[in-house]
Amino acid sequence: MLEPVKVSLESLNLITLSPMLIAIAGGLVILVIDLMKENLDKTLYTMLTMLFLLMDLGAVLGFNVLDGGIKGFFDVMLIDGISVVTQILMIVASLLFIPLGLTSSRFHEYSYAEFFALFLFMLAGLQFMVSSDNLILIFIGLETASLSLYTLIALHNRAHSFEAAVKYFTMGALAAGLFSMGSAILYAISGSLELNEIALALVSRKEEAGILALTLGGAGFLLGALAFKLSLFPFHTWAPDVYEGASAPLAGYMSIVPKIAAFVVAMRIIEMFILLQVPFIQDIVLVLSVATMTLANIMALVQEDVKRMLAYSSISHAGFVMAAIALATDKSNTAVFLYYGLFMFTNMGAFTMLWVSRHKDKVHHARFDHPYEKFAGMISIMPMGAVIMALFMLSLAGVPPFSVFWGKLYLMSAAVDADKWWLALVMGANSAISAYYYLKLIVYMFLKEPVDVREGNTVYYNASKPLLTVLGISVAVTVGSVFFTEPLIESITTMVQVTKLIP
Repeated sequence: MLEPVKVSLESLNLITLSPMLIAIAGGLVILVIDLMKENLDKTLYTMLTMLFLLMDLGAVLGFNVLDGGIKGFFDVMLIDGISVVTQILMIVASLLFIPLGLTSSRFHEYSYAEFFALFLFMLAGLQFMVSSDNLILIFIGLETASLSLYTLIALHNRAHSFEAAVKYFTMGALAAGLFSMGSAILYAISGSLELNEIALALVSRKEEAGILALTLGGAGFLLGALAFKLSLFPFHTWAPDVYEGASAPLAGYMSIVPKIAAFVVAMRIIEMFILLQVPFIQDIVLVLSVATMTLANIMALVQEDVKRMLAYSSISHAGFVMAAIALATDKSNTAVFLYYGLFMFTNMGAFTMLWVSRHKDKVHHARFDHPYEKFAGMISIMPMGAVIMALFMLSLAGVPPFSVFWGKLYLMSAAVDADKWWLALVMGANSAISAYYYLKLIVYMFLKEPVDVREGNTVYYNASKPLLTVLGISVAVTVGSVFFTEPLIESITTMVQVTKLIP
């Protein structure tokens, strides 16, 4: 008779779960408060969410990973340098997003307690994704975050929002199926769902007949699932419609936080295959990244709506980051976090500016909320807003000395160091192409006359203090990045090198 295995709480190392548990507890507290007293002001929910986000950030900063990664909860949790950096980025982006709930009463979804609870549940799921090398826990985190995000989009309660939520759900379900199939194949080969154990099994069995084909099949399914989540070509078609249907701030948040979590999962999985010298994997990822950044830029050139243009712009930037992951070097991994850390503030700021200029009615275009014509002559109507939006556009275009330029420069440097000169040239060419559609918006704002389609129509709304605070922080990082990029690179490099992805 087998004796029961005794598990001590100390061996579980439950402290590794603390950031996620704080976020989950925050969501539950908000739901309980709403059950006890309905119709409370959204200010309470907003401040409670920010309080739990700050506690979550404190828990993440409390991890000491400089001596190596921390394993916990039956060894399915992995808190390493990559996990800590990613969680910091996600929580900071969340702290930028949540105060926007105080800016206006026009968006009714911010008055629901469920909105804030689902938001915290989504963040917890994303944190689980980046804090594990176990495919099951990654999948659970992925689905927890995705299901919450589908509902957050639908809460905007417009026809386009319901359509966007259904499209996102359908694509997400397909991606979940692909991820499950890929995980099943790798489990069949290795007998484990932990990436380190899978790597060791692949090394020991690589000479066996059929193992290479199964490995490529598993890698293909996982890569397809990640390509859906990251909106890589040719799995990108859902992204512009979903961003269009979501509220402008949520679209900006979606373009950053869920993607950085998926990038970390892709980094762990793809680097495993590359370091194990599984053929074709690096080439396939490089082809995907180049096709994504190039075709997304071409599509952005012909968009009539600024939000859809920014959606294709985000897809193009995802291609840049995916190219860094395909290089699989310490410098390229650092470039991933530097690039997206700087891109985060600029892109959130750009989408937030769309909210400043929002109409209740579509007065400039029969379909789109944010056509280029709406921004015509913005310099004479809202001068500060026009200057701020221009700064964000110049940064996204990679114009020095603004923030995204430093991310692109470091990423191209990583490509050159990896003997991928052609990749650096492709990145430079794509940056030149993207400059056209970013400058197109600047031309409309500064060189065209305002289009007043209806007498007495209020073209722009005045920004409230919370919104101005978020925009101010975004502008400060976008413009002042030249002063802290070097120490930021050193800090990220130290954290990335703490733990190797493959033992």
